[in-house]
Amino acid sequence: MRLQHLLNKALESTGTDWQTLEQVYGWVHQLADVLGEEDVRPEERQLRFLLILMHMQEQAEQLAPDWQRALAHFLKVTGSYAPHLFFCYQIPDLPRTNNGLEQSFGSVRRSERRATGRRGAVPGLVVHGAVRVQAALATRVKTFTAHDLAPHNLQAWRAVRAEVSSRQVCRCKQFRFRKDPSAYLADVESRLLSS
Repeated sequence: MRLQHLLNKALESTGTDWQTLEQVYGWVHQLADVLGEEDVRPEERQLRFLLILMHMQEQAEQLAPDWQRALAHFLKVTGSYAPHLFFCYQIPDLPRTNNGLEQSFGSVRRSERRATGRRGAVPGLVVHGAVRVQAALATRVKTFTAHDLAPHNLQAWRAVRAEVSSRQVCRCKQFRFRKDPSAYLADVESRLLSS
């Protein structure tokens, strides 16, 4: 009896409109359910998501001013993210959340550290990251044959190789600068003056 009295007093003092709160959180849970559904085409998922947002916007006018402001902010932020929420559904086996992506990258880092024995970041992963991370993640999903590994588009392969080589050159320059900054700067200055 005393506990019930305390609860009633607390509910009166907070003055929260629990029905509206339940309604708003119901919409948020509907959005989460749409994003979490399995075996739904990305276009259909996006359409359902946008329909719920439109329904929320229509119903917001019937809410109290505080709720309208909160819901308007939610709709604004969600609307700005909405175009980019559905890329992960277009690519199979791509983690849906930042946490899932971070776990994938973390597992690659752990594997690299185990293979090399280094405690910190592996320099090769920085230079060849675009290629090595994709290769490490792809080999967990599928076993590749020699035919799969042969480059089929030589232009794209050469572009990736050029990008990796340019990163490697930048890394070498950084190492030379850290090793002897004055000699590196003198060399850059002499090449600049000669040109």
